[in-house]
Amino acid sequence: MSKTPSDLRYTKSHEWAKKEADGTVTVGITDHAQGLLGDMVFVELPKVGTQVAAGKECGVVESVKAASDVYAPIAGEVIAVNTAVSDTPESVNKDAYSAWMFKLKPSNAADVDKLLDSKAYEALVASEQH
Repeated sequence: MSKTPSDLRYTKSHEWAKKEADGTVTVGITDHAQGLLGDMVFVELPKVGTQVAAGKECGVVESVKAASDVYAPIAGEVIAVNTAVSDTPESVNKDAYSAWMFKLKPSNAADVDKLLDSKAYEALVASEQH
């Protein structure tokens, strides 16, 4: 079983979202997702100022095995990107929950609460493995 921090929210497309004290939301891909993809070789992040819609692709991660879209967990404006992840994509493999990809100013902060909690996400992952 992969690590699933209980203070985060999750999407069915394997992104995590963390509500920050200032009202912004930090986003990355889950430990399960990086495990499926394998060694990361490229990360394409959205541009700061981009308006993203919930469930729409806004970035790409590529591994030695496959490329996968990164989806916005909620609607909002991209206010920061983690260029360190672009420079060292393997950091996602080392710790998917500290290698955040971008931060959003949410259109509606309550949208985060509608995402999966850690137990629901673990159940989703378990169901996909059968």
